[in-house]
Amino acid sequence: MPKLEGFEFWSRTLRGARHVVAPMVDQSELAWRLLSRRHGAQLCYTPMLHAQVFVRDANYRKENLYCDVCPEDRPLIVQFCANDPEVFVQAALLAQDYCDAIDLNLGCPQMIAKRVLLAHERLSVPVTCKIRVFPEIDKTVRYAQMLEKAGCQLLTVHGRTKEQKGPLSGTASWEHIKAVRKAVAIPVFANGNIQCLRDVERCIQDTGVQGVMSAEGNLHNPALFEGRSPAVWELAEEYLDIVRQHPCPLSYVRAHLFKLWHHTLQVHQQLREELAKVKTLEGIAAVSQELKLRCQEDISRQKEGEKPSGGLPFFHWICQPYFRPGPKEGSKENGGARSKRALEEEEGTTDVLSKNKQKKKLRNPHKTFDPSLKPKYAKCDQCGNPKGNRCVFNLCRGCCKKRAFKETADCPGHGLLFKTKLERSLAWKGAQPRLQEPQQAGPGEPGGFPEVVGSALA
Repeated sequence: MPKLEGFEFWSRTLRGARHVVAPMVDQSELAWRLLSRRHGAQLCYTPMLHAQVFVRDANYRKENLYCDVCPEDRPLIVQFCANDPEVFVQAALLAQDYCDAIDLNLGCPQMIAKRVLLAHERLSVPVTCKIRVFPEIDKTVRYAQMLEKAGCQLLTVHGRTKEQKGPLSGTASWEHIKAVRKAVAIPVFANGNIQCLRDVERCIQDTGVQGVMSAEGNLHNPALFEGRSPAVWELAEEYLDIVRQHPCPLSYVRAHLFKLWHHTLQVHQQLREELAKVKTLEGIAAVSQELKLRCQEDISRQKEGEKPSGGLPFFHWICQPYFRPGPKEGSKENGGARSKRALEEEEGTTDVLSKNKQKKKLRNPHKTFDPSLKPKYAKCDQCGNPKGNRCVFNLCRGCCKKRAFKETADCPGHGLLFKTKLERSLAWKGAQPRLQEPQQAGPGEPGGFPEVVGSALA
């Protein structure tokens, strides 16, 4: 069967998918994908996989793809990150029999067109791409057109720049996405600002895209594409049941429960520590059950006409979006939700350490997190990393090694002895006795040519 392209690929292979679960590192594993599909998702991506590791490590392939798929998990797109075009193609060839398309994450583009073109020519499944926008709309459009020309069959556009991450994420630009959609002749998915089904419908109407991808919104409410906001325990219990059938690392399960119970854990914070400490799946399930009981107690104490606290759209036991505070907002409310810092300030617990810092403190009781007490490091003259205190070039070890090798020099501070080793090698060669060249033996002598008799020449 010939490889389908563009809109034919989207309509037939992907079944015209409009509701898409994004590739999420350690979060879009099989169990979560199956949960999302039960609640309205029509297409899912695997977590982003590292092409080089995928090629060289059979266990990595087995754990992250070969044993992490099932017949119900289709259509499915496998996403890779890769800088080397050949490595990307090798990884894609190993994965193509387990999915419907191969996606290239272009967060840090290098040799973009070559990677896409090479894969398009050699794979039996279509190649898709996921990009972030540039600040300039016209530059983003040219970027998208270049990918289309190279063989990309479907393009996902995240309407944020590469700098818009974490507390700096801000609002995604649907104007950029709309411009790309008008400029290319392949299907386009939009990513960004999707927290509920109304956002999905509005995005499709405003931008003209074929589908909408959700990441953060899906993690806090896997029923987003159904247009429902169920009780958290309903989806938590369903997810845990799926994990029992399709096991995954405990860290993935814990992370999902932290997202699902996010707002409740702001109210019942003592259970946050319990969830962080448990070491088994059943232990996590027990904490989730306790959270359910606490929520039911809160419901029984609820007064008639009482409204959700903290500016939340729903009570904390209901699946709902989490709005990340901006960098300058501090403890301000953002979109109706409170940040962790705001809750700490309200309760007078601003000295409370995060769970990661608490773990580090348990391992090293003398560890301090006061930034004023952190040692100050001199920077490498070339790359800005901490330089070696005794480096003769005032560089970090990586930069020092390159320079010492290039100049055949020594740096005792970093233990690099290129000059010394060369001198020793030359001295050793000079001390070896010269081997005499063997004289060529004459005819008839041992080692020489055999005598030729006259009859043989006749």
